[in-house]
Amino acid sequence: MVIVVGILAGWLAGRIQKGRGFGLIGNLVIGILGSVFGTWLFFALGFVAFGFIGNVVVAVVGALVILYVVGMIAKR
Repeated sequence: MVIVVGILAGWLAGRIQKGRGFGLIGNLVIGILGSVFGTWLFFALGFVAFGFIGNVVVAVVGALVILYVVGMIAKR
């Protein structure tokens, strides 16, 4: 289930941020990192997400934040 959420979240974040995905492995890595960061972020802000859709939303938000930060670093 984690792999499916990771791939889906990475793909969605790639579509939102860049307009395309990052390939299967790239989507998986971005999605899993986004899931970990998103879970921490939501917990720190006091939000709770339930179920498959909740997990995907948390992972996508985390992945988007990671992609934004990486993009800001890459511009320097």
